[in-house]
Amino acid sequence: MSKKTPVVAASDAGNRKLSDFLCFAIYSANLAFGRAYKPILEELGLTYTQYITIVALWEENEQTVGGLGEKLFLESNTLTPILKKLEEMGYVRRQRDPKDERQVIVGLTDAGRSLREKGLTMSLVEATGLSSEEFPKLQKAVKTLRDNLIKSAHDSK
Repeated sequence: MSKKTPVVAASDAGNRKLSDFLCFAIYSANLAFGRAYKPILEELGLTYTQYITIVALWEENEQTVGGLGEKLFLESNTLTPILKKLEEMGYVRRQRDPKDERQVIVGLTDAGRSLREKGLTMSLVEATGLSSEEFPKLQKAVKTLRDNLIKSAHDSK
């Protein structure tokens, strides 16, 4: 254990309240983000996972399904149905990589790129109530937490 991390004594662990769990704070914050994004996404007919997929493709168009999945922390069997739906909606196209038939390349269509103008770039930064100094610090801390948990899970295999 790190010296920075307080350890809860085994005798105290049974007395902890739900509000004492960091995992619950993160989980419930995720639910709150979902509720805050709901009106924006409903207007566009997208789910949150479809939204972040489109945003990742704005950042870097023409990605492999595997690379996109890594960026989004999604397995291929979860991402593929999302991509199929986005393709049906006319926002993305999927095609086999002519250099390697095993790879599928995903790219935005004109309709997918135009979602930016329709308001998909709306951000909830202001809704968080965090100052311009607090926001990047919290975002960095959450990313560090995520990366540490992924590493810990990988190391324990």
